[in-house]
Amino acid sequence: MQSVDISITIMNFCYAFFGAVLTILFMIVGYKIFDKMTPFNTSEQLENKNIAVGIVVGSIFIGLGIAIGMVIGMGLN
Repeated sequence: MQSVDISITIMNFCYAFFGAVLTILFMIVGYKIFDKMTPFNTSEQLENKNIAVGIVVGSIFIGLGIAIGMVIGMGLN
């Protein structure tokens, strides 16, 4: 009985780990797409401490994190 509980725990941990890796990859892809869509260099604007660009990039990361996190959370249930 105890081995079943451990295997479920290990499977959930692996699912959460790969979900976190996928979330990070989606955030990188989202940032690259945003950078290509804008007429300015996003990295350069962030280096110049452009607060508006920082807020938008942060919002992209938060939105993707919430969306992917919910998918991971539903998968664990």
